[in-house]
Order: sequence, then structure tokens, then C-alpha cells
Amino acid sequence: MLRISHHSHYIISTSEKGWEMSYHYTNTSAAAFGAGLILQDLKIENKAGPHGVQAVALLVAGDQSVINRCGIEGYHDTLYAHNNRQFYRDSWISGTVDVIFGNAAAAFQNCQIFARKPLNGHNKNTITAQGRICPTQNSGMSFQDCQVLPADDLKPVMGSVRTYLGRPWRTYARVVFMQSFLAEHIDPKGYISWNAGPDTVYYGEYQNWGPGANTKDRVKWPGCHSFTDSSEVEDFTVARLIQGDTWLKYSGVPYKVWF
Repeated sequence: MLRISHHSHYIISTSEKGWEMSYHYTNTSAAAFGAGLILQDLKIENKAGPHGVQAVALLVAGDQSVINRCGIEGYHDTLYAHNNRQFYRDSWISGTVDVIFGNAAAAFQNCQIFARKPLNGHNKNTITAQGRICPTQNSGMSFQDCQVLPADDLKPVMGSVRTYLGRPWRTYARVVFMQSFLAEHIDPKGYISWNAGPDTVYYGEYQNWGPGANTKDRVKWPGCHSFTDSSEVEDFTVARLIQGDTWLKYSGVPYKVWF
């Protein structure tokens, strides 16, 4: 495994004009394609601002990637979890629209996800936009022991900005939040539709807490679930979703295999 930290001789830079570009690969501050890469103790930021479109701060595509104790900051499309197996630990991620998106099998533990104030005139934030395109793909996002919070700039305008846990980027999107804190900025509906029909998506919640964790008023889609038994979300643990029990031990990064 290759480990890159703040002690490494790497420079990660960005442009304040990310909004002028139109493709993910060309407006990305940093991209990690190599298998077994560990990013640790880094701050990665795209400074395009809330007016930017698809201003990715970090793109991760390498299999068995580990992002540990990193700050990933941006606005629109902050983290592109592109594909393959990925693990995020003790990191913080901030943004507005589709803060975390892509079609990786990505497990997040002990992370903080901040929703920021969007561009004036825009009143929606979405934490996830998962891109699973086939029902047999073992991709999806799981958030365990995480905190979903409003950023300081969002707090004064929370009453006028709706923040959702996710919207489906592709037809078979899969996202599970479990044993996590959901703050008061989360809209009671939880999720919002996009290009994909809500009949084929899979959104799950298990043992979450906080003022935004009440599932009583969640959207009534067939694939929107509130679980009470751990067996119902086993497929979204580190062991099942990314087979982390077989390779994370070599990273030196702490992780929880099950619950």
C-alpha cells in the first residue's frame, strides 16, 4: 500500500475557477486511481465556491483505497467515490449538492459530513447521489457511526434550505445510514427524486439518532426502509460491502467490521 500524508512530498492544488470546466476529471483538485492507496492527514479543497458546477475536490477510483483523518472540502460534488472498494475513517467532508457521489462500494466510519449554505436562490442540499446502474452490482454507500451536520454558514438559513440524505443519481442507487447522528437540518422526507425512478432505489436507516433521524415522515418509496434488526443491514457493514476484514488490517487504520 502507498501511503500519502502531510509528511509526503506531494502537492495537491486546485483552481478558484473550477466552475468554468465541465468534466469531472478536468475540474478535480486531486484524483486517486492506484490500488491500495492510503491518504492520511490531508486537507483537500476545491475553492470554486457555491457558484461552481461539478467542482470535485477528490476523486477516488483505486480498489482498496483508504482515506483516513482527511478533510475534503468543496461545494457541488465534493467527493467523487468513482468505483471499486473504498474506506473512509475519521474524516470530514463538506459540500452542498451531491456532497458524496459515484458508484463505488464505499464505507464511511466515524466521519463528519457537513452541509453548507448553497448559492443564493438555491434551497436544496443533498448529501449523497449514488450511481449504481445494475441490480447485481455490489456497490453502494454505508455510513456508520458518522455525524451529518450543518456547517456554520448553513445554520442561520436552515429554515429556508432543505437538506436531504440523498437522491438517486442512477436507477439502482443504494445508501444506508446506520448508528449515526442526523442533525436537525435533515428534511423529514429524507430523500428526493432525480433522474432515476424511486421504485428501484434502496435507501436504509438503522439505529440512527438525533433530531433528523425520525423516519416517520420519510418518503414512501418501495425501496426506502427503516430497519430494526442488524441482520437487515449486514450487507452494508465493512465486512460485507467492501470485504474490509480481508485487507484493511494491513492499512493500520482502525475500523469496525460489523456493529
